[in-house]
Amino acid sequence: MDKLTNTPQDAKAVFSKCGTCSRTFAHLLNRAYGHPKETAEIAMNPLAGGIANQGHQCGMLWGAAMAVGAEAFRRNKDQEKAIALAVTATQHIVESFVNRTNTVNCKEIIGCDLSSVFGLVKFMLKAMAKGVNDSQCFNLAEDWAPEAIQAGTEGLAEKPIQLNHKPVSCASEVVRRMGGTDEEMVMVAGFAGGLGLSGEACGALSAAIWMKTLKWCRANPGKTPPMFNNPIAKVTLKAFRAATDSEMLCHKITGKHFETIDDHSEYINCGGCDKLMNVLVQP
Repeated sequence: MDKLTNTPQDAKAVFSKCGTCSRTFAHLLNRAYGHPKETAEIAMNPLAGGIANQGHQCGMLWGAAMAVGAEAFRRNKDQEKAIALAVTATQHIVESFVNRTNTVNCKEIIGCDLSSVFGLVKFMLKAMAKGVNDSQCFNLAEDWAPEAIQAGTEGLAEKPIQLNHKPVSCASEVVRRMGGTDEEMVMVAGFAGGLGLSGEACGALSAAIWMKTLKWCRANPGKTPPMFNNPIAKVTLKAFRAATDSEMLCHKITGKHFETIDDHSEYINCGGCDKLMNVLVQP
């Protein structure tokens, strides 16, 4: 098939195989761009359910953002331009998703709190009643997959914007401090500012969970990190909440709504969220 324009015909089958929405969309978009990255995709598992089942941004968004970040890296030899492009492409991804669902948040889409036993049971019973392949999440994946690919492609085709500051992403900075490669830094760049600068749940947190899980996957080949009760996510979330007084939203933590990558870059370059990022990179 044409890797950028044709509609995926197997989103539900991919979802069934991958097991989580976050891994599914990382795989679907990586495949669309012709560069699957299995280990990096598997490491997306803990971001399902809105960051370790906390109900924030849908895992489909995190997975799609990671894939367009990977493609932004391949299209740009200049890392700073690649970071800026990844953020722009993620903004297109977020806009497309909101047009489809009217929200970015998992909890609002599924109507269940997956962080509680009651909510998890309710969600599973709803899925079983319809049959997994006709569940709300599987249907959304099937409907949004071609739109996600189109949105990512359009975002990646955007012309570079004029910047007054060195492009920086809080998520990329976390990965850098954890010893990540240039490519890994760009892969998560779009997580910045609460995912595409949306001001929602912290993108640096998601980058830290992903990077720690990626290291775990490499140390445990053939094993799959759990979506529920993931020990890496639990420890990282605990440290994060202690540092933010349990606040999860970027715009409340920073006291800012970032309009552009330039705004976000200036904030990070001037030391914004430095202490929080240092907390997140701890083992």
